[in-house]
Amino acid sequence: QVQLVESGGGLVQAGGSLRLSCAASERTFIRYNMGWFRQAPGKEREFVAAINWIGGSTEYADSVKGRFAISRENAKNTVYLRMNSLKPEDTAVYYCAAAGGREIATMPVEYTYWGQGTQVTVSS
Repeated sequence: QVQLVESGGGLVQAGGSLRLSCAASERTFIRYNMGWFRQAPGKEREFVAAINWIGGSTEYADSVKGRFAISRENAKNTVYLRMNSLKPEDTAVYYCAAAGGREIATMPVEYTYWGQGTQVTVSS
C-alpha cells in the first residue's frame, strides 16, 4: 500500500507559478510511474502530466504543455509538478497517483494509488 500526500496548492494570480509536491510513504515508490490529474467542479478528472519510474520519460496534456513540468526525486520518494503561467482555467483540485506497468499511463483507471488532492485556485 502506497500512501501519497500532496502539498503546495494555494491561491495565485493569473500568470503566477506554483510547485506541487507529492510525497510517497514507501521506498517502493521507485517502482511506480507517477501522474498528476486534476478535477474542477462539475467536471471529470483529467490527466495533466506523468513521468516514468526513472524520470527519463514524461507526457503532458496539450492544455499544459510548455507551462507545466513534472519531475521526481526517487531518493526522496517525491514527485513534483511545477506550474508556470497559470490561468484561471487551471483552477482545480490536483491529485497525484501511482501506477504500475512499463508504460506511462494517462487514464485514471490505470492508476492504483491516489493522494487526497490539493486545491489550486487561479484568480483573474
